[in-house]
Amino acid sequence: MDGISADAASTKFLSFTQRSVSEDLGCRRGEFSRKHYGSVELLISSDADGAIQRAGRFRVENGSVDESTDYTPGTWRRTDVHLENPEYHTRWYFKYFLGKVHQNYVGTDADKNPFFLSVVLSDQNNQRVPQYRAILWKKTGTQKICLPYCPTKTLSVKSILSAMNLDRFEKSPREILNPEIQKDLLVLEEQEGSVNFKFGVLYAKDGQLTDDEMFSNEAGSESFQKLLNLLGDTITLKSWVGYRGGLDTKNDTTGIHSIYTVYQGHEIMFHVSTMLPYSKDNKQQVERKRHIGNDIVTIVFQEGDEASSSFKPSMIRSHFTHIFALVRYNKQNDSYRLKIYSEESVPLFGPPLLSPPVFTDHQEFRDFLLVKLINGEKATLETPTFAQKRQRTLDMLIRSLYQDLMPDLHKNMLNRRSFSDVLPESPKSARKKEEARQAEFVRIGQALKLKTIVRGDAPTSLATTGLCRKEPWESQCFCNSFTHEALGGDSWGQSLLVSTDAGVLLMDDGQPPVTVFDKTFQIKQMHVLENLDLLITRVDKGKEARLYVFRLSSIKKGLEDKQVMKSKYECRENKLEKTKGCHLYAINTHHGNELRIVAAIRNKLLLITRKHKQLNSFTGFTVTSPSTESPVEEFQYIREICLSDPPVVMTLVDGPTGENDNMICVAYRHQFDLVNESTGESCRLHHVDASRVNFVAAIDVYEDGEAGLLLCYNYMCYYKKVCPFNGGSPILQPSASDFHFSWNQVPNAVVCAFPYILAFTTDSIEIRLVVNGNLVHTAVVPELQLVGSRSDIYFKATAAVGSSSNSSSKDTSSHSSPMTPTAYELPVFPSSPGEAEVQCRNIYKIPLSNLVGRSIERPLKSPLVPKVITTPTSSGIAGIPVTHSLSLSRMEIKEIASRTRKELLGLSEESAPKSESSHKQKKLSRKQTDEDSKQETPSSPSTERANSGSFESNSEGQRHCSTSSDPDTNISVEESPPFNSSPFLMAASFDEDIVDLK
Repeated sequence: MDGISADAASTKFLSFTQRSVSEDLGCRRGEFSRKHYGSVELLISSDADGAIQRAGRFRVENGSVDESTDYTPGTWRRTDVHLENPEYHTRWYFKYFLGKVHQNYVGTDADKNPFFLSVVLSDQNNQRVPQYRAILWKKTGTQKICLPYCPTKTLSVKSILSAMNLDRFEKSPREILNPEIQKDLLVLEEQEGSVNFKFGVLYAKDGQLTDDEMFSNEAGSESFQKLLNLLGDTITLKSWVGYRGGLDTKNDTTGIHSIYTVYQGHEIMFHVSTMLPYSKDNKQQVERKRHIGNDIVTIVFQEGDEASSSFKPSMIRSHFTHIFALVRYNKQNDSYRLKIYSEESVPLFGPPLLSPPVFTDHQEFRDFLLVKLINGEKATLETPTFAQKRQRTLDMLIRSLYQDLMPDLHKNMLNRRSFSDVLPESPKSARKKEEARQAEFVRIGQALKLKTIVRGDAPTSLATTGLCRKEPWESQCFCNSFTHEALGGDSWGQSLLVSTDAGVLLMDDGQPPVTVFDKTFQIKQMHVLENLDLLITRVDKGKEARLYVFRLSSIKKGLEDKQVMKSKYECRENKLEKTKGCHLYAINTHHGNELRIVAAIRNKLLLITRKHKQLNSFTGFTVTSPSTESPVEEFQYIREICLSDPPVVMTLVDGPTGENDNMICVAYRHQFDLVNESTGESCRLHHVDASRVNFVAAIDVYEDGEAGLLLCYNYMCYYKKVCPFNGGSPILQPSASDFHFSWNQVPNAVVCAFPYILAFTTDSIEIRLVVNGNLVHTAVVPELQLVGSRSDIYFKATAAVGSSSNSSSKDTSSHSSPMTPTAYELPVFPSSPGEAEVQCRNIYKIPLSNLVGRSIERPLKSPLVPKVITTPTSSGIAGIPVTHSLSLSRMEIKEIASRTRKELLGLSEESAPKSESSHKQKKLSRKQTDEDSKQETPSSPSTERANSGSFESNSEGQRHCSTSSDPDTNISVEESPPFNSSPFLMAASFDEDIVDLK
């Protein structure tokens, strides 16, 4: 390869090849459309005489614009219920730092704005994946990143800040040794939002048009009471010690009773209009409006049939309420109907409503409603009104804390280890003094963690919903003990065609692999196009790198005839000659008119096309002359386009007409450019403002037929809408639909499967929503490598077999105990498997149909055998019953508090069950309230926090948590999952939220 080394080409391949297999989002990756989240409308409310009172612009979600249309393939039918940006994933300082040995730094940037940095070296959920976690607090917000741990290379504070794009300082960072800083940093983290929520519940009779009429309803109906029983439990406010949501718990000035529940670790207090004080002399019911009018989210229960719905959010006079959930109950079919109104400035949030938005399963309705309301309140905090207030508060707290630390500059509280290695070895002379400081540091941190847990403000949930269901990203073991190095792959029917160091293998579930090409033919990039009967490959070997094209039917015939595997020499008739030196290529997403290939040869782009041939109606393959097995003659070279630098990432963007408006997105240097295929003209799409750039992906997304691009580099992901105009000149002006978000760890590959976008790192899969970038899950998968993702997603990962995750948890717990700290002691990360442990590299599969929520139209016949392979069902993996939804929040708060208390007091495990925390007796009344509630209404959800003290020993024999979380939240594990189960189970942790139901 002229001017480009093999190593450089390999690096460029890694950043592109993983992306290229996910470029067909538009036709295979589900439907990306924000219409599922409603449309903005101008809503005008009027009184009984027709006079206009108020008007407002709200986004209205009612499930579907036209609910009478029949279902057709590809339409939105299913929705997954996920908490977005869950606190147990996002509250890093509480979870990973507080009560553990870590370092904190303070400094000022080039604009003289103070900042704080916290760094900890931790095991990623006890999966023996050591990594650094860093949190940067600035006035504009909090930035969190993960960095890999290398035992032979130390990490400096300067390199951490550089990874966060902070390279210039007015005052260099200095370490804070005072352990009391942990309390201040915890306060900074709590500015992200409350862990607990208060929601308003307003009862409205049929025909009521003003908020005065609604607030004046002294009592609700039987249907309204049924909804309240579904939402939570009735509690007595006087002497209530749980989350009170602003209600009076001493003098009954805000009512005698209220509705309360705990959902996924979040305490929720409902401000019910009919339970708040009623005044006959006060027409406006100020006391009721004082609470409900100051709630960000309000549920409006309206009586009457669906046709007479007259509620509009502009009827409610409140500058604070941004989201209204309109609920109606149908007695005839015992169902609830939901409609969501969001103020126009509120960002999109999920889950999107079903179509039609009717729930016959009441528990499903409760889960959907609570998740929707919690996500809605979090989204509202990102509106300009709330975001500016939060930024001012954060800026004030940071500056105040910085000023408090300044007088101690000369008292050795801050030292000059500004750019020293993180967690360095201290001299022996200072070892004892450092050990004593660390012991005090950990003791204060754990006491603060315990206090936060007891107060009920800790993000300690195991994220359960109460419904037994599998998460869509759960994987299935496709191949056990895969010993080869995977270079790339693609799906072929239900099989996997994978390039390895031993050759190209065709693999099917449960069958031995078949070698298609020997190891002389090393494919670094491939596309299996079944509808075109084509296999496109890039064989990368320096200057001899070329594109090769094959007919799938010829390969399949050779397999059926059991012919000898082909070598590179035997494939010489299949190479495209002009592609010599090609270091990457891309194909277009849609093949409706023609197949387009763009090959990158150093800084030159070569455009190649192949016209569609006539299709055989029986086989679906193209009809070609039987004498020509090679399809090379069907390809034609169109033109060459010269760039200023060799591209590192490349993808094709289809124009709306396909005539002179197709574009190529390329990434090089510090920029993403759009190049017109017809004219070669280029324009700047996005400039990367960073000292170092690691390009990851450029994924074409077609939102309602309009092209857009997801640009991924470093920790960032930007969505840019591209609107071709005037013969292909794109409009690149900032759009209201553009957005961006940050990954927690630099991905090696990104895969889109609407509504999800998945980032594959070296040891985890980070799952977010495409529509807003919000995090929904992080799965720990050691030694992860993406293999293919054009259809089902295949990845390679390490599975530890034969060891108990219990022991791992206990070992790590001992290192964070304040009783036996050592100077800068590191967690133990075994470099080799133990005696009873074997490291297996398996290939796993995530069915695409599970992610996108519908069946995928593709051939299901395997090229290996003549039998028909059925689409995998959503049953348990490898015969293991798994659920993400068994609620454990009844026990978790007490369990965590009890464990932390034992660590503080140095109690043994034998005496632990006998010890009771001091606040347990205070919550017995909540336990009794919950038991009474369950007797009166069997279908009512239990109050989880109220029952947090009712964890009995026999429950341990019924529930075995397969998580191996950090020591503060660990629950014992009885046995490890089998080796052939999903890596999400083998890597089960606090982040995986998995519970085995025995």
